This record gives sequence, C-alpha cells and structure tokens, in this order.
Amino acid sequence: MAKRTVVWTETAARQRREILKYWVNRNGTTTYAEKLIELISEQIKVISVNPKLFKKTDFPNTHVSVLGHFSIFYKYTKSSIIITAFWDNRQDPKKLLEIIKK
Repeated sequence: MAKRTVVWTETAARQRREILKYWVNRNGTTTYAEKLIELISEQIKVISVNPKLFKKTDFPNTHVSVLGHFSIFYKYTKSSIIITAFWDNRQDPKKLLEIIKK
C-alpha cells in the first residue's frame, strides 16, 4: 500500500500550535512540547497505516485517535489523512463541537 500524505487543516494546525505554545510557556522549557510533537508524529504514523483502527465519531467520515490527554480527529482517503482537529480533552467539549461543525 502506498504511503498516505498527511494534511493538517488550518484549524488543526492552529490548535496544535496553541497547545504547544501553552506548554512551553507553562513549563518554561520546550522539553514537554518536543515530547508531545514526537508522540503526535508516532500516532499519525499508526493512523496512516491503518486509519480504520480508531473509533468513528458521530460526524460524517471522521475518526478519533486518543493520545493521553489529547485527541486527533481525522478523515482519510486512499491517498491522504486529513487532520481536522487536535484537541486537549481537558477543555470544554462544547468548544470542540463548534469547531468540528464548521
């Protein structure tokens, strides 16, 4: 099987940046943010190989992969994985619903 291209939507990329920035500011170091980047990368590799592995959501063609306190929401085609949201599960879930509905 050919490798799928990973595409981050503007919303998902912004969410990831904000979360990483929060942890750098909170901890005063990039150590945790770098660890989180590595975990995200590894999880996306797993998603790319087997996108059906993770739970389907109530939203059309959308799956979610939980990574500790974070969730990666994505859609997939034969050639790509589209990351639609990167979410810190400790936030108000109503905010996530507003983002995903867009």
